[in-house]
Amino acid sequence: MILDVSTPVELTFSEIEKAKARVQGYASQTPLLNFPVLDERVNGRVFIKAENLQRTGSFKFRGAFNRLSLIPQEQRAAGVVACSSGNHAQGVAAAAKILGFPAVIVMPEDAPALKIQRTKALGAEVVLYDREHEDREEIAKRICKERGATFIHPYNDSGVIVGQGTAGLEIAEQCEVLGVTPDLLISCAGGGGLTGGVALALEEKLPDCKIYTSEPAGFDDYARSLAAGKRVRNAALGGSVCDAVLTETPGDKGFSILSRRHAQGLVVTDEEALNAVAFAYFELKLVVEPGAAVALAAVLSNKIDIEGKTAVIMISGGNVDPAIFERALKQYGDVRTSA
Repeated sequence: MILDVSTPVELTFSEIEKAKARVQGYASQTPLLNFPVLDERVNGRVFIKAENLQRTGSFKFRGAFNRLSLIPQEQRAAGVVACSSGNHAQGVAAAAKILGFPAVIVMPEDAPALKIQRTKALGAEVVLYDREHEDREEIAKRICKERGATFIHPYNDSGVIVGQGTAGLEIAEQCEVLGVTPDLLISCAGGGGLTGGVALALEEKLPDCKIYTSEPAGFDDYARSLAAGKRVRNAALGGSVCDAVLTETPGDKGFSILSRRHAQGLVVTDEEALNAVAFAYFELKLVVEPGAAVALAAVLSNKIDIEGKTAVIMISGGNVDPAIFERALKQYGDVRTSA
């Protein structure tokens, strides 16, 4: 049996405030950045929440640290188990190292080598699996049963979601300081833990801000689910460069929040995601991985019109595979040369 929630956590704004207190001093308060070159490109005002500058290189550290902090002392020696293609893996591994208990991470064999290496470097034990033929949660269940460990779901865990919601609370606070009232927020979406948590925070602080998810084509389960009013599945389990946001179906917890917020979904191609990676590097001086660039890609490829509006875009991570990064920069260079 997987020990899923050691301490019950409600999906409420007050729990996000508690999570903020827990992660303070461990998670970074990432900047909310504005770039004239991007504003001019879209004829609007765009602010980027740069979670690629977060500890371990992605927003995942927030949710992981908050969730692990909720585990009672008597259960910590048995450790934790998580499933991840890399960012949740590193977040859980780093949080476990700080809090002093063991971590086992079940990772796909085709995960970027850099993410696997960094997860191991943080002290976690890595178990690889074939995402096309093996069920990662079944593997995790077996390990949890053998060791009595606590399972940390990457996105469908309330403790994780409210931890990710601290990014949304920061956005609201930063917008207030800047005197900005955003019309909309676009977030990279896999299972919906980040977008759900941020939407929950903004529901309290910026209730009129419209929420959009962004995903790669072929893995747009959130867009299709929001349109259908029920959770649907992707046909494929792999095959996109946007590895950080490839999930089979939305988590029910995040989906319930985003459905209540009447969120809508945007979809971009892998090529558009790679162009966004290169744009972020050349024009914004930010290093971003493809899955974390899909929200930026939606704006750059005109999947949504933000002319005359103020938008916040989540850049969710910067753990890009060097070969993929090189491909993105070359592709963008070719496009600019031929333009």
